[in-house]
Amino acid sequence: MPENTQAGYKEIPGYDYGRSVVAQSPVSLDELREIEQTTGWTEADADILLRHESIFVQNAERMVDRWRSVIGLQPHLAKWFFGPDGKRDDEYAARVKQRFVQWVVDVSGRPHDQAWLNYQEEIGLRHLPAKKNQTDKRSTPALVPLRFLLAFIPVITISARQFFLEAGVSGEELERLEDAWERAVQLHVVLWARPYAREGLW
Repeated sequence: MPENTQAGYKEIPGYDYGRSVVAQSPVSLDELREIEQTTGWTEADADILLRHESIFVQNAERMVDRWRSVIGLQPHLAKWFFGPDGKRDDEYAARVKQRFVQWVVDVSGRPHDQAWLNYQEEIGLRHLPAKKNQTDKRSTPALVPLRFLLAFIPVITISARQFFLEAGVSGEELERLEDAWERAVQLHVVLWARPYAREGLW
C-alpha cells in the first residue's frame, strides 16, 4: 500500500501526504499544541469532525466547486491558474482541484501528528516560488500572495453551513460542528502561512 494512503483515501497525482518527499515542518508538536490552544481547538473538535466525516467525504467536491466558483469570478484570484499564454491551464486546475477535494476529507479525518504537520508545511510551500508548479510541472504564476489565503478563510468556513444542514445536523450539534470546522480551517491556514514569514517572525 502506498505510504500516503489508508482506508478511505485515494491515490491522487501530487498528493504526497506521508511521503518522504514532503517538506519537514520546522514547527514542533509542542508549538502546534500552543497554536491549537490559541484557536480554541480541542479534542472535542476533532471528535465532532470525525463523527461527521461522511458529510465531508460525500460533499467535498461540491464544497470545492463552490469555493472555486468564487475564485473563477474574481480575475485577481483566477489568474493564479493561468499559463504564460494568459489562458487558464485546465489540466493544472483539475489536478489542484483533486488535492483540494482530498484536503476537505483530510480536515475531518486526519490526526494532528507529525505527518499532518509536515503536509501543512508542504501546502504552504506549494503557494510559493519554492514549490508552486513543481508538483505538476506547470508554468502558472509562481506565487499566491498570503493576503488571498487569509482573505479566503470566510468563504471556506461560512459556506459549509449549507452542507451541514442538508445532512440533517441541527441545534447544538450544528453549532459545535460549525465551530470545529472554523477552527480547523483557521489552524490550517496559520500553518500554511509559516513559509511566508521571515525567519523568527512567524
